Amino acid sequence: MSKSNRNSGKAWTRSDVSQLKQLAKGNTPTGVISLTLGRTEAAIYTKASNEDISLKPTNQSPYGTKK
Repeated sequence: MSKSNRNSGKAWTRSDVSQLKQLAKGNTPTGVISLTLGRTEAAIYTKASNEDISLKPTNQSPYGTKK
């Protein structure tokens, strides 16, 4: 997979963080978020962690609870 780094090294803006929150809330995969924001997946994980944004899918059952 090719990585888009058009914003690599640039500071995060408020609109970038807002868009990250919206995409994470919509269960968007991290790879798609990284392409949308033009940042690496590692940058997405780091910023989400720093901003207390959960990237875990909300529509999946916890491990071991499916019958």
